[in-house]
Amino acid sequence: MGSSRTGILATLVVLAGLAASGSSYEIIEGPKNATVLEGSEARFNCTISPGWRLIMWSLNGTVVLSITPTEPIITSDRFTTASYEEGGNFISEMIIHDVQLSDAGHVRCSLQNSDRDASAFLSVIVMGELFISSGVLIVIEDEPCNVTCRASGWTPLPDISWEIGVPVNHSSYYSVREPDDPQSTVSILALTPQGNGTLTCVATVEALQVHKSVTVNLTAVQPPVGSLDKPGASLPTWAIALLAVSFSLLLILIIVLIIIFCCCRVPGREKKGSSYHSEVRKSATVKTNKETLQTKLKSGNENHGYSSDEPRTTKSASVPPRSSEPSVPEHRSSRQPYQGPDDRQQGPTSRPQISFIMASPRKVRNVTLV
Repeated sequence: MGSSRTGILATLVVLAGLAASGSSYEIIEGPKNATVLEGSEARFNCTISPGWRLIMWSLNGTVVLSITPTEPIITSDRFTTASYEEGGNFISEMIIHDVQLSDAGHVRCSLQNSDRDASAFLSVIVMGELFISSGVLIVIEDEPCNVTCRASGWTPLPDISWEIGVPVNHSSYYSVREPDDPQSTVSILALTPQGNGTLTCVATVEALQVHKSVTVNLTAVQPPVGSLDKPGASLPTWAIALLAVSFSLLLILIIVLIIIFCCCRVPGREKKGSSYHSEVRKSATVKTNKETLQTKLKSGNENHGYSSDEPRTTKSASVPPRSSEPSVPEHRSSRQPYQGPDDRQQGPTSRPQISFIMASPRKVRNVTLV
């Protein structure tokens, strides 16, 4: 009975000793979050109690550095270590050289044969480009203008502000992200300059209070002579409204005059066209009457082949009564009786005279042939 109790106590002492030896080393303080610039160094510390056998550092789940009590096990030149002792505890420091954006993530410190670990987060800031759209700005004095500053390739996006070294009447600015480039932002400064000076665009990352700036010279020139766009020479509101109403009334008046002119011009054209057609019809009627008269004159029988060298004597013939029926020309002829020799001696022989009448429904014509 006594021996069994002694065995149990011995077993408990051994287990207690094993437990004490296993728990004799632990992570007292783990690494802390860090934010660094791309290309710089990042440092993480892990404080461990005495009795440790192996310390392992991992980045985003991959072991990059191991440390033993005698020497470190280095797998990459970018990851090195430094060791310190403080109050009997061991401090292991991991140094990441030339930090890249891909290094951003979880940093973990762990011990061999222990489920205890400590982790932190590494943030990497990328400072991109910063520029103003124009190196030299020439603007008109006392006229509003805009100046654009663009930050490109930044992670995270910076806050942009302006330092105005120009006398101004008014100034304000705002920033917008570019939808096609998540690492770029644009800041637009609106101002009304009243003289020459400098404008400075400043991009700041709040996490590290790091900034980058660019400066541009601004030259304000006098407005052209006679310019009406100068704010100091602008018309009052009531004058602008009066001018707008006047121009509207003038436009309506011009439209009314055009309509009246068109309406008055159309009847004149119709009258002119009617007079023109009337003249054409009149000319056609006169021409037709003339042709009819010539035709009627040619309808008579005329002897165009006879020609006489002696003077003609015309005898008037009695005109028969006019009737509705066209009269037929009557041919009368007389033959002189035979003349003897005595008669021929009296003088030249007289030729017979033939007289006939040409009649038409409208006109009777006497024609005498000698």
